Amino acid sequence: MADGDQQIARKGRFTALVIAGTAVLWALATFIGGQMGLDNRTRALFDLLALAGFVWAFILIYQIWRARQSNQG
Repeated sequence: MADGDQQIARKGRFTALVIAGTAVLWALATFIGGQMGLDNRTRALFDLLALAGFVWAFILIYQIWRARQSNQG
């Protein structure tokens, strides 16, 4: 495996961790927020933070796609 392929694979694993971590933390924040009776503004903040995590993951996926395109050609 070439060095570029290893970097792409490493970035792919990191992206998978970002997606999984964001999903788990979002689910926990939603559950705990409901149990603690947090107001909707605070719970919406957790939703926005999760959205930011997923947008970041989308940007990482785009970067991986671009790196693979440049490796092929």
